[in-house]
Order: sequence, then structure tokens, then C-alpha cells
Amino acid sequence: MSDDGKAAAAKAVAEADASGVARATALFKKTYDGACPTAAAAAPGRVNLIGEHTDYNDGWVFPLALEKSTYMVGAPRGGDATKSRVVCEAFEGVVVEFDVAGDVAPLGGDRKWANYVVGMVAMYVRAAEKEGKSGSIPAFDAAFVSDVPIGGGCRRRLRSRYVLRGHWGVRSGGWRCRGGRKAGDGNMSTGAFLEALTSSPVDATERALRGQATEHEYAKVPCGIMDQLISSRATAGSALLIDCRSHEVAPVPLSDPSVVIVVTNSHVEHDLSGSEYPERRQACTTAVKAIAAKHGSDAEPIKALRDATLDMLADVAGDLDDTTRARAHHVISEDVRTQAARKALEAGDFETVGRLMGESHASLRDDYQVSVPEIDALVDIATNVDGVYGSRITGGGFGGCTVSLTKRDAVDALLAAVEAEYPKASGGTKATCFVTRAGAGARVLEVPSET
Repeated sequence: MSDDGKAAAAKAVAEADASGVARATALFKKTYDGACPTAAAAAPGRVNLIGEHTDYNDGWVFPLALEKSTYMVGAPRGGDATKSRVVCEAFEGVVVEFDVAGDVAPLGGDRKWANYVVGMVAMYVRAAEKEGKSGSIPAFDAAFVSDVPIGGGCRRRLRSRYVLRGHWGVRSGGWRCRGGRKAGDGNMSTGAFLEALTSSPVDATERALRGQATEHEYAKVPCGIMDQLISSRATAGSALLIDCRSHEVAPVPLSDPSVVIVVTNSHVEHDLSGSEYPERRQACTTAVKAIAAKHGSDAEPIKALRDATLDMLADVAGDLDDTTRARAHHVISEDVRTQAARKALEAGDFETVGRLMGESHASLRDDYQVSVPEIDALVDIATNVDGVYGSRITGGGFGGCTVSLTKRDAVDALLAAVEAEYPKASGGTKATCFVTRAGAGARVLEVPSET
């Protein structure tokens, strides 16, 4: 990106952050009798370019942060207060209180949305206590707002509930998002806020791990680390290759001003029995056991499908049923595609990245069987538009969103094609789209003195 381009991008981020903090501050003042916040933070939503259903197989994922974020502002309550209070823009006037001393049980009912805040506070309190800093998190008042679209792969949503996160069409089922993943921007903005409040910065990967622990313990979702790592560690102008075993990350520039990402929400969510994801994870485990029995060794153990090759899978094909073999074929080949996409993006070879995205979609459709006709239609519509390099389903599947790598000057044609063609394939349902570049990760922000 040129210096002018970097300056323009930085200006756009600063303007968005100023707007987000101003909205959150207005909500804070309205909720807490005109008081002013003293700390602010933000964290982005995300979309995965390629690398789907590889995270829980210790593989690689290749997401990027959106240019849209969740914002949190707040201030210590002072005095003898022992309870923190939080309010969310979508539930304006509904204030959730919780104790900041020790572990707090997950909240239920209409307060469930605040579990990402409660859980992160608990994780920071635990970490402080291990360091002999008991009581380092003060009781506080806080307010949240977000411009991250709710939907399938950018911000996870709960049916009829507001989720503090980044995934625009992302699943549901209780506090769980369809596809089993959730709110990275909500707990990462909370983490950055707590660091600002206490003037105690935390390593971005450690922040992400605390967010993952919150997901597991407070949202009851056994998710991988992708959502939290990309929201916490994203670099503006880059996608982030994440090794889900080591948690190592590698920023890869995605800053060519002629190329953008288009996320399209199908507004389709097929009913699931609840067994779809456990069955696929079990198939992966079964395949690993078969491959490890024949090809593993003490020197080169096979602990997950990331350690296997397609040749190894072919060698044990007779020991697996067709479905298990297909599931493993997707994961192993997806890791190969993800690594290849990294090399292609580093070389500025968008044609190859687009081709790999198309192959990823075909694999998710045919081998992993998590696509649906409406998503397939969106992919077909996009790939038939000149200037679209590639398109695929993103997120856990069974509805949600597509992600398309697109020339900037082809965006209008793509949006027009989606508007004209998608309702024919969806029974009249209209899709919605937004355009993004690779945004910045979790960050502490200034609170304007005039607040």
C-alpha cells in the first residue's frame, strides 16, 4: 500500500473509532446519570478467507479482521462498590450487574448476553490473583455499541438476542452460535477495556486465550482459537495465517487498493438436529486413529488430521466408511489449500487465491457437506461476475455467509447480480452485502477530554 493509501486507511480507522466511542459515550452518560467514561477500547469482527473446519483439527486458518468493530467505554465506580454494571446498545435501559470479586457463575435468562463480559472479568481476576494482585480489577460501569453486522461468519448471533461479537450471520442455539463459534469482538473489546482500566496491558495471544476460556466456561461452546486470535492480533491491511496448534500467527499483506472483500449474508439458516457438528468432529477423530495406527510413530506422531497427508488417507481408505473418508479428505486438503493461499497472497497472485477459494467451497459442499443450495447459488452468482477472483462459504455452514475476493471496480456488478439473481434461488429471500478491507485488531482508544 502506498503512503497515501496508508494515510487514508489510518484516517478511516480513526474516524470510525471516534464515531464508535462517541456513540458508546452517549449511551454511558444516558445510563449512568451523566457520568463520563475514562477508558475505551475496540475489537473487530472477522471473516475467514479460507481454512474452514481445520481449527479443531489443529490445522491452519486464514482470517482477516473487518473494518467494523465493537466498542466499550467505562469508568471505575469508586467508593465501596463491589458490583460492575454493563449496558448494551441493543438492550438500552437494561443494566446487568455482577460481582467482580472471585469467580462469578454464568448468567442466565435475559442477562445471558453479558456472559462475555462476566467471563472475561473472571479470567483477568484469576490471572491477577495468580500474580498476587488480588483486587486489581475494580468495580466499573460500562457501555457497549457495535457496528459489526450480525449474521453468518462476521459476527455470531443468537436467535433474537444481541451478541457482542464479530460474525455477520453466525449461528445460534441458546448462547451458542450456529456452527459452534461466537463473539470474538465482544470478549476481546472487554479484554482491551480491562487493560485500559487497570493500565495493565496483556500480550495479545494471552488475551485471546482468556477469550477462548470465556467461550468454553461461560458460553459453554468448545470453540477453537481463531475468532479470538484474529480479533486480538489482527494487523490492518493484512490477513492473518493462524496455526491453531501453536497459536503462531503470520500477517500476510492484503492491502492492494484495487482488491476488496465482499461478504454476503444469505439470510438463510437451515434447521439442525444438533448432531451435525459432533458427527463431523467424531469422523475426524476416527480417521486420525486409523491413520495413526498405520503411519504414526514416536518420532512422528499423528495427533490430528493436520499431521496426515492425502496419501496416508488413501492408504487406510479400506478401513473407513465413505463418509468418514470424505470428511477427512476435506480437512487434509483444506490445510494444503490454506498454505497455498498464503503463498499466493504473498505473491499478489489473486487469481490463484480465488481458485483455491472455489476449491475450498466445493470441498465443503461435497466432502464436508455443510453448504446449502442458497449458499451454492451465491457462490455461483459471484463466480460468474467478471472481476470476482473467487467465492466460498465462510463460517461453520448450513447457511450464513459467503466471502468473495473481488476487484474493487467489480463490486457494483457483483451487488447488482446478487440483487437480481439470488431471490430466484432462495424463494424470494434477499441477500445483503458489505464491502471491507483487512482491519485492525483489538485496541485501547482515547476518551475525548470533552466527554
